[in-house]
Amino acid sequence: MALLEVNNLSISFGGLRAVGDFNLKIEKGELYGLIGPNGAGKTTVFNLLTGVYKPDEGIIKLDGQDITRKNTIEINHAGIARTFQNIRLFKQLSVIDNVKVGLSERIKYSLFESIFHVGSYKAKEKEMEEEALRLLKVFDLDGEKDILASNLPYGKQRKLEIARAMATDPKLLLLDEPAAGMNPNETKELMETIALVRREFDMTILLIEHDMKLVSGICEKLTVLNFGRVLCQGETKEVLADPEVIKAYIGD
Repeated sequence: MALLEVNNLSISFGGLRAVGDFNLKIEKGELYGLIGPNGAGKTTVFNLLTGVYKPDEGIIKLDGQDITRKNTIEINHAGIARTFQNIRLFKQLSVIDNVKVGLSERIKYSLFESIFHVGSYKAKEKEMEEEALRLLKVFDLDGEKDILASNLPYGKQRKLEIARAMATDPKLLLLDEPAAGMNPNETKELMETIALVRREFDMTILLIEHDMKLVSGICEKLTVLNFGRVLCQGETKEVLADPEVIKAYIGD
């Protein structure tokens, strides 16, 4: 059974079909790419997978569970975490506090305990601190744990966003254009970070990306969207050599 299975997914906005008859199957442990020209519908697919939008038609299953009509929080609890093209950190919080936000749904104490610092509060706070630090070490951010997220270089802000997503303990990680705005050195480091996440967490990853060097360097399989419909699917090397895919990117 595939970890993620999407069948006949469709959505329209104001009569315009943004995504139509979209199908996707991702096995556990795969690093999968979703690519296509600007406006092809890629982020719309991510928004459907994470409950931001509800499809007009189709079914989304995660690890055999139907999540099609669940809201964003329920889908996160089911096991999908995402990052965004425009980094969305709590920039006035410290690096470690950003990760603690991701941990807050896993490590809980009551409102009474949090106000009066009684019961399991101290033990849970210690557990959260230790787990956040462990995650930051994986991403080589533990040395900057106490600085404001806004003071991190761009590449490290992206790493922190991924670390925060991993704090929710997902089964599937969605990365929306993680290399956007990065220079070549930052992109190379990002590739290493994505490979590390996959290895250290045995993570299944679906990413949207325009940087074909990154895509061809790390993705095993690809789906190409064009005008909201699947143009091509399969092994990365074969897909990138497909004449219709090349035409969609560079024109006639």
